[in-house]
Amino acid sequence: MSEFWLISAPGDKENLQALERMNTVTSKSNLSYNTKFFILLPPPVGTLDSLVGLSDELGKLDTFAESLIKRMAQSVAEVMEDSKGKVQENLLANGVDLTSFVTHFEWDMAKYPAKQPLVGVVDTLRKQLAQIETDLKTRTAAYNTLKTNLENLQKKSKGNLFTRTLSDIVSKEDFVLDSEYLVTLLVIVPKPHYIQWQKTYESLSDMVVPRSTKLITEDSEGGLFTVTLFRKVIDDFKTKAKENKFMVREFYYDEKEIKREREELTRLLSDKKQQYQTSCVALKKGSSTFPDHKVKVTPLGHPDRPAAGQTDRERESEGEGEGPLLRWLKVNFSEAFIAWIHIKALRVFVESVLRYGLPVNFQAVLLQPHKKSSTKRLREVLNSVFRHLDEVAAASILDASVEIPGLQLNNQDYFPYVYFHIDLSLLD
Repeated sequence: MSEFWLISAPGDKENLQALERMNTVTSKSNLSYNTKFFILLPPPVGTLDSLVGLSDELGKLDTFAESLIKRMAQSVAEVMEDSKGKVQENLLANGVDLTSFVTHFEWDMAKYPAKQPLVGVVDTLRKQLAQIETDLKTRTAAYNTLKTNLENLQKKSKGNLFTRTLSDIVSKEDFVLDSEYLVTLLVIVPKPHYIQWQKTYESLSDMVVPRSTKLITEDSEGGLFTVTLFRKVIDDFKTKAKENKFMVREFYYDEKEIKREREELTRLLSDKKQQYQTSCVALKKGSSTFPDHKVKVTPLGHPDRPAAGQTDRERESEGEGEGPLLRWLKVNFSEAFIAWIHIKALRVFVESVLRYGLPVNFQAVLLQPHKKSSTKRLREVLNSVFRHLDEVAAASILDASVEIPGLQLNNQDYFPYVYFHIDLSLLD
């Protein structure tokens, strides 16, 4: 499953033993895979009220960040519409797949220095995500405009002979041009009437040039024929043609306009393709097994530093062949995702301090349920193991009518232990 439960419990001896019991039960029952989740931050500075306010702010930022990365993931899928099967392997965080990043998480001291107040860290994260969202809107708007213009132009080449563009069908040689007296018309003839057309078109009006008709193209319903006649009988010919179920298609051959339309289509196709060129970076997998449930840390750094295990040459080769929009989306998806998991870590940290008090002493654990059907049983195990932390909350899980004093939360949102949900199903 791509679902994770990030929980915490006090770090005293009794609760560490409770965590071990939980780990034993969930492992033996094959309910979840568990790893420690280390959050090394200094004690918070400020009043309890300020921490409560920070907790609320982090909740809103968490929702915003999740929404942003989902939009970015969807944008990657749209740009890679011709290679949808390879979208997931292009959604990486710091060069590794998302599951590996979450289970290997370590606080990035370079991006978010722990020495600064928590409010400053939150402000940095907020500004970073806001800038990414602004750039995303600008870039996707430009791409969508390009895509819409291309689709509108391509629609012209579809449909029947009455409505579709003819610029990709007709040629200069099909027409009598620059004549003071003669003009070439295009006539749509139903398929059952081909023979009738050939026999009668010369006599539909006076001054029709003999043997001047030619079939240019046809679809399932009929064919597009040329016919040349004198300009002064155009109206009469149109009337007689209509009476015989032959429809004259209004069309004027303008070589410059046809050339412009063809060039515009070619340009739009080229521009759209250039936003994504089939590089489709191969997934660089990180370790996904952790002996004794200890996290093997992948160092994180500035966005311009090489990802763990990658050389500058490897990163350069990854970007070769990628269009600018896809490249931007991949880089900034990674940045937004990393920021999101740091927000989750901050939420656990702040909520643990609010729940368990100072000095800071708690242990965070990341649980990955093995399957959807086991989540109910997993919740029961956690409730049983940590019931002593909050008897009212534990009871409320079993009885929806029980209210939790002092909290404006539905009992489905509150548990005896600190809990936050992480869902990596970003394309669903």
